[in-house]
Amino acid sequence: MQSKLSKSAMVAAALTIGVQAAPASAEDLSYQQVTDMLHVVMDTDRSVYTKNVVARLAAKEKVIKASEYFEDDKALPLPAQMFRFGAEGVADKTDAFSYSLLSLWPINKQNAPKTDLEKEGLQFIVDNPGENFYGEEELGGETYFTAVYPDVAVAEVCASCHNGHKDTPRDDFELDDVMGGVVIRIPTDS
Repeated sequence: MQSKLSKSAMVAAALTIGVQAAPASAEDLSYQQVTDMLHVVMDTDRSVYTKNVVARLAAKEKVIKASEYFEDDKALPLPAQMFRFGAEGVADKTDAFSYSLLSLWPINKQNAPKTDLEKEGLQFIVDNPGENFYGEEELGGETYFTAVYPDVAVAEVCASCHNGHKDTPRDDFELDDVMGGVVIRIPTDS
Protein backbone atom coordinates (compact mmCIF):
# COMPACT_ATOMS: atom_id res chain seq x y z
CA MET A 1 0.00 0.00 0.00
CA GLN A 2 2.84 2.43 0.73
CA SER A 3 4.47 2.10 -2.68
CA LYS A 4 6.57 5.01 -3.87
CA LEU A 5 5.71 7.52 -6.59
CA SER A 6 7.66 7.67 -9.80
CA LYS A 7 9.92 10.71 -10.07
CA SER A 8 7.84 12.18 -12.89
CA ALA A 9 4.55 11.80 -11.00
CA MET A 10 6.03 13.33 -7.85
CA VAL A 11 7.56 16.25 -9.70
CA ALA A 12 4.23 16.86 -11.50
CA ALA A 13 2.33 16.75 -8.21
CA ALA A 14 4.90 18.95 -6.45
CA LEU A 15 4.83 21.54 -9.23
CA THR A 16 1.04 21.53 -9.21
CA ILE A 17 0.96 22.55 -5.55
CA GLY A 18 3.93 24.88 -5.84
CA VAL A 19 6.45 22.75 -3.96
CA GLN A 20 10.00 22.68 -5.28
CA ALA A 21 11.03 19.06 -4.63
CA ALA A 22 14.43 17.80 -5.69
CA PRO A 23 13.98 14.79 -7.98
CA ALA A 24 16.28 12.72 -5.76
CA SER A 25 13.90 13.10 -2.81
CA ALA A 26 10.81 12.43 -4.91
CA GLU A 27 11.44 8.68 -4.86
CA ASP A 28 11.27 8.73 -1.07
CA LEU A 29 7.72 10.08 -0.93
CA SER A 30 4.83 7.65 -0.71
CA TYR A 31 1.50 8.09 -2.44
CA GLN A 32 0.01 8.80 0.98
CA GLN A 33 2.49 11.61 1.65
CA VAL A 34 1.71 13.17 -1.72
CA THR A 35 -2.08 12.97 -1.27
CA ASP A 36 -1.68 14.37 2.25
CA MET A 37 0.24 17.35 0.82
CA LEU A 38 -2.32 17.91 -1.91
CA HIS A 39 -5.14 17.73 0.61
CA VAL A 40 -3.55 20.35 2.87
CA VAL A 41 -3.60 22.82 -0.02
CA MET A 42 -7.16 21.92 -1.07
CA ASP A 43 -8.53 22.01 2.47
CA THR A 44 -6.85 25.33 3.25
CA ASP A 45 -8.10 26.99 0.06
CA ARG A 46 -11.63 25.69 0.62
CA SER A 47 -11.69 26.84 4.25
CA VAL A 48 -10.35 30.29 3.37
CA TYR A 49 -12.97 30.76 0.65
CA THR A 50 -15.75 29.49 2.90
CA LYS A 51 -14.85 31.56 5.97
CA ASN A 52 -13.43 34.74 4.43
CA VAL A 53 -15.63 35.08 1.39
CA VAL A 54 -18.93 33.20 1.71
CA ALA A 55 -19.44 33.35 5.49
CA ARG A 56 -18.24 36.94 5.73
CA LEU A 57 -19.69 38.56 2.60
CA ALA A 58 -22.85 36.50 2.19
CA ALA A 59 -23.86 35.38 5.68
CA LYS A 60 -22.42 38.04 8.00
CA GLU A 61 -22.19 41.31 6.06
CA LYS A 62 -24.85 40.38 3.49
CA VAL A 63 -23.02 42.25 0.71
CA ILE A 64 -23.65 39.53 -1.85
CA LYS A 65 -25.35 36.19 -1.66
CA ALA A 66 -23.92 32.78 -2.48
CA SER A 67 -26.00 30.64 -4.77
CA GLU A 68 -25.80 27.38 -6.67
CA TYR A 69 -27.22 29.45 -9.55
CA PHE A 70 -24.49 32.06 -9.09
CA GLU A 71 -24.34 33.12 -12.75
CA ASP A 72 -28.07 33.79 -13.05
CA ASP A 73 -28.24 35.29 -9.55
CA LYS A 74 -25.07 37.37 -9.98
CA ALA A 75 -23.86 35.79 -6.75
CA LEU A 76 -20.87 33.97 -5.30
CA PRO A 77 -20.34 30.33 -6.26
CA LEU A 78 -20.84 27.95 -3.36
CA PRO A 79 -17.70 26.45 -1.81
CA ALA A 80 -18.49 23.02 -3.30
CA GLN A 81 -18.79 24.61 -6.74
CA MET A 82 -15.44 26.38 -6.35
CA PHE A 83 -13.90 23.06 -5.35
CA ARG A 84 -15.36 21.34 -8.42
CA PHE A 85 -14.09 24.13 -10.70
CA GLY A 86 -10.61 23.60 -9.29
CA ALA A 87 -10.84 19.84 -9.82
CA GLU A 88 -11.97 20.36 -13.42
CA GLY A 89 -9.11 22.80 -14.03
CA VAL A 90 -6.55 20.34 -12.66
CA ALA A 91 -8.03 17.55 -14.82
CA ASP A 92 -7.48 19.75 -17.88
CA LYS A 93 -3.80 20.26 -16.98
CA THR A 94 -2.51 16.93 -15.66
CA ASP A 95 -3.27 13.25 -15.29
CA ALA A 96 -0.81 12.89 -12.39
CA PHE A 97 -3.77 12.98 -9.97
CA SER A 98 -7.48 13.78 -9.76
CA TYR A 99 -9.79 14.83 -6.97
CA SER A 100 -13.45 15.28 -6.17
CA LEU A 101 -15.81 16.11 -3.34
CA LEU A 102 -18.24 13.29 -2.56
CA SER A 103 -20.78 12.58 0.17
CA LEU A 104 -22.94 9.83 1.56
CA TRP A 105 -25.66 12.54 1.66
CA PRO A 106 -25.16 14.46 -1.59
CA ILE A 107 -27.48 17.28 -2.53
CA ASN A 108 -26.32 16.84 -6.12
CA LYS A 109 -26.55 13.13 -6.97
CA GLN A 110 -23.41 13.32 -9.15
CA ASN A 111 -21.48 13.76 -5.89
CA ALA A 112 -22.49 10.35 -4.53
CA PRO A 113 -19.84 7.64 -4.18
CA LYS A 114 -19.60 5.42 -7.25
CA THR A 115 -17.01 2.80 -6.32
CA ASP A 116 -16.94 0.39 -3.40
CA LEU A 117 -13.73 2.01 -2.14
CA GLU A 118 -15.33 5.48 -2.20
CA LYS A 119 -18.27 4.16 -0.16
CA GLU A 120 -15.94 2.39 2.29
CA GLY A 121 -13.73 5.47 2.62
CA LEU A 122 -16.63 7.88 3.18
CA GLN A 123 -18.15 5.62 5.83
CA PHE A 124 -14.74 5.25 7.51
CA ILE A 125 -14.20 9.01 7.86
CA VAL A 126 -17.71 9.42 9.30
CA ASP A 127 -17.16 6.59 11.80
CA ASN A 128 -13.61 7.68 12.71
CA PRO A 129 -13.58 11.47 13.23
CA GLY A 130 -10.26 13.11 12.39
CA GLU A 131 -8.89 10.10 10.52
CA ASN A 132 -8.23 9.69 6.81
CA PHE A 133 -8.80 6.60 4.67
CA TYR A 134 -6.32 5.14 2.18
CA GLY A 135 -6.69 2.26 -0.28
CA GLU A 136 -5.99 0.98 -3.76
CA GLU A 137 -8.53 0.26 -6.45
CA GLU A 138 -8.60 -0.72 -10.08
CA LEU A 139 -10.62 1.45 -12.44
CA GLY A 140 -10.69 0.94 -16.18
CA GLY A 141 -7.79 -1.48 -16.03
CA GLU A 142 -5.53 0.95 -14.14
CA THR A 143 -4.57 0.81 -10.47
CA TYR A 144 -4.97 3.92 -8.33
CA PHE A 145 -3.92 4.93 -4.85
CA THR A 146 -7.09 6.49 -3.44
CA ALA A 147 -7.26 8.70 -0.34
CA VAL A 148 -10.42 9.99 1.34
CA TYR A 149 -10.27 12.96 3.72
CA PRO A 150 -13.12 14.31 5.87
CA ASP A 151 -14.83 17.43 4.58
CA VAL A 152 -16.23 19.14 7.65
CA ALA A 153 -18.57 22.06 8.15
CA VAL A 154 -15.94 24.75 8.87
CA ALA A 155 -18.52 27.53 9.24
CA GLU A 156 -22.14 27.67 10.33
CA VAL A 157 -23.07 28.67 6.77
CA CYS A 158 -21.95 25.18 5.59
CA ALA A 159 -24.39 23.37 7.86
CA SER A 160 -27.27 25.81 7.40
CA CYS A 161 -26.97 25.77 3.60
CA HIS A 162 -27.01 21.96 3.42
CA ASN A 163 -29.73 21.62 6.06
CA GLY A 164 -31.99 24.11 4.30
CA HIS A 165 -31.52 22.93 0.71
CA LYS A 166 -34.70 21.60 -0.92
CA ASP A 167 -32.89 18.47 -2.19
CA THR A 168 -30.96 17.61 0.96
CA PRO A 169 -31.15 13.99 2.10
CA ARG A 170 -29.97 15.06 5.57
CA ASP A 171 -30.95 18.21 7.47
CA ASP A 172 -29.25 17.89 10.86
CA PHE A 173 -25.65 18.95 10.14
CA GLU A 174 -23.87 21.04 12.74
CA LEU A 175 -20.61 22.99 12.78
CA ASP A 176 -17.59 20.62 12.56
CA ASP A 177 -19.68 17.65 11.33
CA VAL A 178 -18.27 15.50 8.54
CA MET A 179 -20.49 16.34 5.59
CA GLY A 180 -18.58 14.42 2.95
CA GLY A 181 -15.09 13.63 1.81
CA VAL A 182 -12.36 14.79 -0.52
CA VAL A 183 -11.28 11.87 -2.71
CA ILE A 184 -7.80 12.10 -4.26
CA ARG A 185 -6.55 9.52 -6.77
CA ILE A 186 -3.06 8.94 -8.14
CA PRO A 187 -2.36 6.32 -10.82
CA THR A 188 0.28 3.94 -9.47
CA ASP A 189 2.10 3.25 -12.78
CA SER A 190 1.86 -0.47 -12.15
